[in-house]
Amino acid sequence: MEYSCVSLLTFCMSLLCFLISTQGRWHHHHHHTKHKHHSHHDTMPEISAPPEPSIALAPEPSGPPDDENSGGSTEVFDVRKFGAIGDGVTDDTNAFKMAWDTACQVNSSSTIYVPNGFSFMIQSTIFTGPCQGGLVFQIDGTLMPPDGPEEWPKNNSKRQWLVFYRVNQMSLQGGGAIDGRGQKWWDLPCKPHKGINATTLPGPCDSPVAIRFFMSSNLTVQGLKVKDSPQFHFRFDGCQNVHVESLHITAPALSPNTDGIHIANTNGVQIYNSVISNGDDCVSIGSGCYDVDIRNLTCGPGHGISIGSLGNHNSKACVHNVTVRDSVIKVSDNGVRIKTWQDVRRLCVGHTL
Repeated sequence: MEYSCVSLLTFCMSLLCFLISTQGRWHHHHHHTKHKHHSHHDTMPEISAPPEPSIALAPEPSGPPDDENSGGSTEVFDVRKFGAIGDGVTDDTNAFKMAWDTACQVNSSSTIYVPNGFSFMIQSTIFTGPCQGGLVFQIDGTLMPPDGPEEWPKNNSKRQWLVFYRVNQMSLQGGGAIDGRGQKWWDLPCKPHKGINATTLPGPCDSPVAIRFFMSSNLTVQGLKVKDSPQFHFRFDGCQNVHVESLHITAPALSPNTDGIHIANTNGVQIYNSVISNGDDCVSIGSGCYDVDIRNLTCGPGHGISIGSLGNHNSKACVHNVTVRDSVIKVSDNGVRIKTWQDVRRLCVGHTL
């Protein structure tokens, strides 16, 4: 069992630039086998920007839930007032979209409230901003997607589940849970298998990222328990000023491509006081990221903390000012690493250990 303790470790990269000319090597899966599998970090196509939907607002809810802390300065929108059932079977997507659209149009701060004791099933959905004021998405119950690819609607994207697009000043928080129900996705024939001859078969392999923030800013994600995403648990693309606090992310050690937090073209990231135990990278950092601070993270099992892969398809990739400190990485294939494609022509690295 590999056990490494990173204490007061400063891992700083400054102006890390790679110019690659030829095709590189593939990234291996968690266990070493003779069969090599393609990494979704490298092969996953960029998801196109979702369109701006037309907003159809529901009537104002009759009143907020009993919440002594709401004070009166924040309007609270309980998803049950918009028709959500929360029995884990009924499709509550429209109720959540109506609650979002209504809260998003409030000029002052507003809260979308997901109550404890209920399990809400939601289809693949895009929550679109910008909103008029600051928004809190308070999850005290449980959110879950349809159970596996056979239950996924044919016209819905299989690359993403819950997407927050062009949102500014939002907090996704609470004491509840997000259950990605990933097992049936991991069992697809195209996924890396560790059976006889490490069999991996051809076929459709798209699997949804659980939570994606796209082109958004001033974000806080805190307190939630997130488990068993079909692919990445969180993905931040083109975002600014992201604060992650006290997350607990879990997935089985052999679950494929279940990165805890993946960031790309994102800056001003703080990941603090969290636990990530999964089947891939605890944190993966792609091209275009800078000012990333990771503190007091417990990571493992999995692949550790990774920068890259960088420089695919003869591209120029830059990452700088990444710091990892006061963290523990255990039962992991790696500690903190940089992954690049082959034939690096230019490498500029500044770091302190």
